[in-house]
Amino acid sequence: MTNPSEHARAEALTTPPPGCPAHAGATRLYGPEAESDPYGLYERLRTKHGPVAPVLLSGDIPAWLVLGYRENLDVTRTPSRFSRDSRHWREIREGRVPPDHPLAPVTTWQPICVFADGEQHERWRGAVNDSIARFDKRGIRRHVTQCVNQLVDRFCASGQADLVSQFAEHLPMMAMTQLLGMPEEYSPQLVNAALDMLRGTETAVASNAFLQETLRKLVARKHAQPGADFTTWLLEHPSGLSDDEVQQHLRLVLIAAFESTANVIANTLKMVLTDIRFRASLAGGHMTLPDAVEQVLWDEPPFITILGRWATQDTELGGQQIKSGDALVLGLAAANVDKAVRPDLDAPIHGNRAHLSFSGGAHECPGQDVGRAIAGTGIDALLWRLPDLALACEESELNYRSAMMSRRLTELPVKFTPHEPQLLEPADDESPSAQPVGPEHRATAPVATPGESAPARSSWWRSITKRRWLRRRRS
Repeated sequence: MTNPSEHARAEALTTPPPGCPAHAGATRLYGPEAESDPYGLYERLRTKHGPVAPVLLSGDIPAWLVLGYRENLDVTRTPSRFSRDSRHWREIREGRVPPDHPLAPVTTWQPICVFADGEQHERWRGAVNDSIARFDKRGIRRHVTQCVNQLVDRFCASGQADLVSQFAEHLPMMAMTQLLGMPEEYSPQLVNAALDMLRGTETAVASNAFLQETLRKLVARKHAQPGADFTTWLLEHPSGLSDDEVQQHLRLVLIAAFESTANVIANTLKMVLTDIRFRASLAGGHMTLPDAVEQVLWDEPPFITILGRWATQDTELGGQQIKSGDALVLGLAAANVDKAVRPDLDAPIHGNRAHLSFSGGAHECPGQDVGRAIAGTGIDALLWRLPDLALACEESELNYRSAMMSRRLTELPVKFTPHEPQLLEPADDESPSAQPVGPEHRATAPVATPGESAPARSSWWRSITKRRWLRRRRS
């Protein structure tokens, strides 16, 4: 039990400082209300305060939640007024965010591009951008399809699965370990460590230490055995990153790619399985799978908020008076449904990438296209392998785990026709249809190539894929 003196000290550290009348009675951005219905909370705040609302972070630390689309763009595009450098944060400077505060892991300044502006940001971000640009997108799609087949082979004989814990949480890490140049067997351990860190459990610090040590060993190995991978390209980049800078950027890319891509996969699969109009648009050719992913990014972004801008001067934003040193939270989910840019939320959005799901400005996510490739290819390959996939519960029974910055589907139970593992790899880049790896791994279930007769478990998705393949072949 916490003794009274410790409780009093914690209250003193987290009580909003005097002279903050705008935050008197402000809404908490944490706790039961925020976690059970974050979207409803955003709309209530928008109605009451407009595009920028006073809120309280964990420990009742005052901040501003940016709800408006245009206001979010203003913040992300003007680093001279709103810096990414957390050392500007008045609450840290004045001791109200101690090192063991829940926000410390995501706000403590580190020598990486997300905490820098100007020339230093350009140096670090330039190395990341140039290295990501060297990825072979066709090779990524091929590898992702192989990963999907490995994952599906683990549960296909049972006729049921949880597509969150058995698919969406594993596929991005399997893909990223290969892109970073890590042995594939590291993937399960890294998934567990990343989930533990993101959930803020009692063992999160130990999980972070495991991840850091794994990446430190990777950097050392790549000095001795360079390869065609992201780690080697960072080490060889002309900007001359130190080993520690390379290690910290590997951690940043790995964790960000894991969390965001896992959420996109889970949310898109949920939409395909539960929304009749959505599925009809796909089946009728009115929407492609990449369109579907973008629609989900508009409606259910992988990160609903991002804490990470601090005012460098007294300024005005959305009718609110922002003081130098104030913290701002980018309301990505709220901005994506701002009626100023989406007057009709029910209208489908085809191929429009103007959403803020990957933030904006100089700090917009550099790996978003890699994430799209992993998610899109992974979903396509999964639906090809399991064409009669169906939700195994009522949609109302699906649950989410919400925190300040993310809202994740806890599970997505599905059922399908059981079949034997196939140990397959893609036949070509046109479709995730597969062929046996070798004579020792012959598929026991029939497998169709687009344009040929479909196997017994044919479905709407294979019909779509077949039509797409035929159109490409004729063009």
